[in-house]
Amino acid sequence: MLGFFVSWLAPLFIVTSPVTSYADQIRNIHITKSSRGFSLDTPLIMLVASILRCFYWLGTQFETSLLIQSIIMIAVQLILLKVALDHRPVDNTPFSNYNSASIIPRPYNFWQWRSQKPYWDFLIYFFLTTTALQLLLGSSPIYVALQGYVALGIEATLPIPQVLQNHRAKSCHGFRLSVLASWIIGDIMKQVFFFSADHISLQFKLCAMFQMALDLFLGVQFWMYGNGDGPHVPIPMSEKMEMGNGRLN
Repeated sequence: MLGFFVSWLAPLFIVTSPVTSYADQIRNIHITKSSRGFSLDTPLIMLVASILRCFYWLGTQFETSLLIQSIIMIAVQLILLKVALDHRPVDNTPFSNYNSASIIPRPYNFWQWRSQKPYWDFLIYFFLTTTALQLLLGSSPIYVALQGYVALGIEATLPIPQVLQNHRAKSCHGFRLSVLASWIIGDIMKQVFFFSADHISLQFKLCAMFQMALDLFLGVQFWMYGNGDGPHVPIPMSEKMEMGNGRLN
């Protein structure tokens, strides 16, 4: 039974998990015409981590199902990012449900840009830089190991932006329960798969355990805050005028 799970069921779940995890989120944003409550850091984290994982595979040849998952994840997250940017609330940049003044500023407003173009420019430059590093250092075992820890470490931080947003808004509004459920189910599947299958490096195991702890804490937030709108935060008059003029800058 365990052999069937490790050889067939778990790889199938892993390969299809990008679609099953985020299809409902994409559909919800498209239908409601709003990405309010959804953290744009989610596609950032998954795109960076998945790109790095593809290059990491070149140096370690880990399970093929994990490589296929990374490729599909890139495609899904690009769609999710596009839909979220198209339907982004005008009153703030990547976050909602609380005043944009409460957002911690980042250097050069990284990933908080008003225009869509810088998002796509960053991803292109990141891919080209990673490709160049792979050509220069891809034969180094130290670089390959470091690449794995960075890729999987970044992926393990996936729930953190959503945890912080839920805490600030005192609500899980905009974050789909179906996404959380798929994350936790995926965590359980990965724990069994990573500790049973061959060709799974230590990086995968450590980061999977850390991510599962964060996902379970997200579950606690759903229990604490629910999926309501959270406390109402008035929008400044200047932003109301921009919304009325349809400006997105």
